[in-house]
Amino acid sequence: MNTMSDKMVSNKSLHERRLASTPRGIGVMASFFIERALNAEVWDVEGRRYIDFAGGIAVLNTGHRHPKLVAAVQAQLERFTHTCYQVLPYESYVTLAERINALTPGNYPKKTAFFSSGAEAVENAIKIARAYTNRPGVIAFSGAFHGRTMMGCALTGKVVPYKVGFGPFPADIYHVPFPIDLHGVSVADAIDAIHLLFKADIDPKRVGAIIIEPVQGEGGFYVTPPELMRALRALCDEHGMLLIYDEVQTGFGRTGKMFAAEHYDVLPDIITMAKSLAGGTTLSAVSGRAEVMDGPAPGGLGGTYAGNPLAIAAAHAVLDIIEEEQLVARSNYLGEKLTKKLKAAQAKTPALKDVRGVGSMIAAEFYDPKTGEPSTEICKRVQQAALEEGLILLTCGIYTNAIRFLYPLTTGDEVFDEALDIIDRALAKA
Repeated sequence: MNTMSDKMVSNKSLHERRLASTPRGIGVMASFFIERALNAEVWDVEGRRYIDFAGGIAVLNTGHRHPKLVAAVQAQLERFTHTCYQVLPYESYVTLAERINALTPGNYPKKTAFFSSGAEAVENAIKIARAYTNRPGVIAFSGAFHGRTMMGCALTGKVVPYKVGFGPFPADIYHVPFPIDLHGVSVADAIDAIHLLFKADIDPKRVGAIIIEPVQGEGGFYVTPPELMRALRALCDEHGMLLIYDEVQTGFGRTGKMFAAEHYDVLPDIITMAKSLAGGTTLSAVSGRAEVMDGPAPGGLGGTYAGNPLAIAAAHAVLDIIEEEQLVARSNYLGEKLTKKLKAAQAKTPALKDVRGVGSMIAAEFYDPKTGEPSTEICKRVQQAALEEGLILLTCGIYTNAIRFLYPLTTGDEVFDEALDIIDRALAKA
C-alpha cells in the first residue's frame, strides 16, 4: 500500500485510484491531494504549496492545526476517546453547553445538545420544534442549504445536485422565495409567499417552525434583510411557531459577530451550529430556549458519537482561541481588506456584478456583460486562474456564479496580502 512518504505517490495516481474506488456522487473539486497543512497554508503530496481560502467549507476559522487545539485534543487522548455521553457522561460536555448557552444571544434560560454534523444539528432542531409545538409543518427558503440527509435535502432550496434522484422527501416541508434584490425578489415577496402558503397549502396552526440562514451559505452568501427577520419573528409569535436560525456556516466569528444572530434586533428560539465550532473535528450543536429544548422526552435526542470527547475538547480550545486572539475583530478587519480589494477591481471588471457580505463572509458574483445573465463560466474561470497561482477558492449560488471567501480568521497579514494579489490577477481574467 502506498503511503504519503512513498515516492511513487502522485496526484495523478491518487486521482486514478479515487475514481476506481470511490463513488462519483462524492464530487471533488481539486485534482491534487493534501499531505499537510498549517494555519492558512496547505501542501499537496508533490510538495506544492497552496493558500487555503476554502477552510474546509467554513470549518477552519481558527486555521489548520492551531497549536492550542492540537494540545487540547492530545490531552484528551491521554484520558479517554469515547464513552457515548448518553451512557457515561463527562464534565467537558456540560461545561461546553454552559459556555454556548452564555455566548448565544438572548438573556433567558437556554440549553444546548451536541451532535456530530451540521445536517444532524438541523435534523434535531426540527425534531425539537415538532416535539415542542406538536406541529409537523416547516417553512424554509429557496437557495437555502440545510444538509444532505433526507430531512436536510427536503429543507434545502436547490435541486441540483442536492435533491436530484433522491426523493421522495419528508412531508410538510414548504419553500418560499428568499429576498434577493439582484434577482428582483423583495422582502414583501417573501412574506406574501408565506401568506399564500397559509391560504393554499397549510394552516399556520400546523406549522411548527420557520428555518432560515442569517446569511445563505451554498445559496450565494446573501445576507437576510433585518426587516425579513422582524417579519418572521412577528409571524412566529402570532401563530405560535418557532424561529430557527441555521448558523452552521455563519457561526463563531465568520460574520464579524460571534453569531450572525447578533446582527439582528430579534431573537430566534433555536440556533444550529457546527463547522468552525470544533476546528475540524466532528461536532455540532443545537441551542435554544430551555423550555423549547426540553420538548423531546428523555431518549429522544442523542447519538453514539454525539458530543465526542475529542471534539468537545477541540471546541473548548476554539472558544479560547477566538477570545484570546480577538478573532471576531479580526474577521471584520480581514473582511474590510478583501471587500476594498474586490470593489476596486469591480470598476475594471464588468463581469463582477456584485460584492457583498458581512465580516469575513464575503462573496463576489459574476454576470456575463454581453447577455446580462448569471455566468457560471466566468466564475469558474476566475476560480481556476486563482488555483493555478496556488489560491484555493470555492463557488456558490443558485446559478453557481459566485465565489465565496472562507479563509481562516487566523490568516497572517503577509499570506492574506499574497492571496489578495492573486485574486486581483485572477479577476483580470474574468
